[in-house]
Amino acid sequence: MKTVSLLFVVLASCVCVSYCKDLIVGTSFNHRLIWQEKAEYNAIPLKKRVKEVFYSDAGQQIIKGIIARDLDQTDAVATVTAGGVGQSYANIRLKSERGSGLNYQIEIYV
Repeated sequence: MKTVSLLFVVLASCVCVSYCKDLIVGTSFNHRLIWQEKAEYNAIPLKKRVKEVFYSDAGQQIIKGIIARDLDQTDAVATVTAGGVGQSYANIRLKSERGSGLNYQIEIYV
């Protein structure tokens, strides 16, 4: 019985990892939200939309976590291209699927 329940948990986590398109780097647990932005682009037929989001902290606080949530649950992809966890700056690249727009909520924790 334990084996079956363990197998179910592993299988459920694999499904979640393969279908979730949100970017979660580091941790937000017990950290302070310092920056939040909503990144939106309208769709253009047959085109992929790309948006670069830049964050830099003048106080040189170290980033502990970055979360970029796809609010429309599309196949868009978010990646950290520079900086990120362990740095005081971050560059995040958002790329939509063809013919779709972007609608992301980006949060940075220190």
